[in-house]
Amino acid sequence: MTSPQQPQPEPAANGTEAQPQPAPGTPPQAPAAPPMPPAAPAVPQAPPAQAAPPAQQPAPEQPAPAPEAGTMMLQAQPAPAPAGEAGTMMLQAQTPGQPPQPVPADRPAPAPAAPPREAGTMMLQAQPMPEPQPLAAHGPGKDAGTMMLQAQPQAPAPAQAPQPYAQAPAAPHAGPAPGAGYVSPIPATPTHLGHALASEWTKIRSVRSTIWTLGVMAVLVLGIGALVATAVSTNESIGATPPLFFGFFGMLLGILCVLPLGVLVVSSEYGTGMIRTTLTACPARGRVLAAKALVFFGLTFVVTTVVTGLVAIMDNALLGDLSRAEVTGAEWLKSTVGVSLYVSFLGLLALAVGSLIRHSAGSITIMIGVVLLPFVLSMFMLTDSLSDLRNFLLGYSIPNQITVMYGSKFPFVDGGPSGWEPLWIVMGIAALALGGAYAVMRQRDV
Repeated sequence: MTSPQQPQPEPAANGTEAQPQPAPGTPPQAPAAPPMPPAAPAVPQAPPAQAAPPAQQPAPEQPAPAPEAGTMMLQAQPAPAPAGEAGTMMLQAQTPGQPPQPVPADRPAPAPAAPPREAGTMMLQAQPMPEPQPLAAHGPGKDAGTMMLQAQPQAPAPAQAPQPYAQAPAAPHAGPAPGAGYVSPIPATPTHLGHALASEWTKIRSVRSTIWTLGVMAVLVLGIGALVATAVSTNESIGATPPLFFGFFGMLLGILCVLPLGVLVVSSEYGTGMIRTTLTACPARGRVLAAKALVFFGLTFVVTTVVTGLVAIMDNALLGDLSRAEVTGAEWLKSTVGVSLYVSFLGLLALAVGSLIRHSAGSITIMIGVVLLPFVLSMFMLTDSLSDLRNFLLGYSIPNQITVMYGSKFPFVDGGPSGWEPLWIVMGIAALALGGAYAVMRQRDV
């Protein structure tokens, strides 16, 4: 840092700073004010450097501790800028035994300085200050001199108490308390069976298979029932046969439409992969199966009841006068509601088989075999040794059980169920099949 150079003191022999000598012709100056006492006691100066040991055994250099005092040579450089501006100052420490740096010829050689403890070069760059203070130097003119730098022990800074972190007041919100976890802003409602029923109702009424199968069943039952009643009405009498019995022919074909619908309610989702979405939305598999069964059963029962009721009214109107049998309320109930329940439980049996097989064509084939195979096999058992088996197959075949629900039975059948027994039989079989479907659906993957 360049500044107006002032005379610098000559170092005394004992290493202390010499008093300034007045220049000739200069009036004597008043003694300077005594220096202010230091804030802390000064650390004693380092002892004088020991003589270097012989060259054969050089002593290791001992670094001076940080708080010790020392001297550094201050070499003045010509100021390239006017006083008060920023400049550079070279502060160079020399190690013992190292030759001093050359000094320009136009300047006197600096006084020898005490050897520093460490060697190195440090660049000090001054920054312009509002009111620069000149560096007071002692000695002759603008010559280089020495400046005593004395380290002062610094008192440890007092520990400050940690200041509390000021937080801005949080804005009020309607969210959960801290630690309550994430809560979705979308309102969540606990799911129940009603949601599954609504989902299955949307599926079954929005697919074409429902409309086609139930529509064809209604056309077959009504159409065949009307044709048979019209054909029989040309006779003079039908004997003791109840007039409601002739709805059997249309219902026997209508069953073949209900069974595929029951299979497709489940197997179609396995075929398209929709069952993964269904079970992801409703992981409770028992609830899914129950919803499918209830929706299918309710829809089939309503449609079948309406169709069988219309056929019963039409048959009674056309054949009531030709029959000697009186139609009672129990027979009306069994020929309409009973038959509808029987057909609906057969559809549930097909639904359970579809859930077990998970294949539409295979499940439909199995159900058609259940309906027709016992009756067809019994037709080929003509020997006396197979008469018991033939009577059992004919009596408990699906066609004969539907005939019993209409208040009659095949004339060549000996034994078999009667009354409401066919309904209890099909209910038990459907319940067992649904239980097996539920157990398998829980154990295996989709």
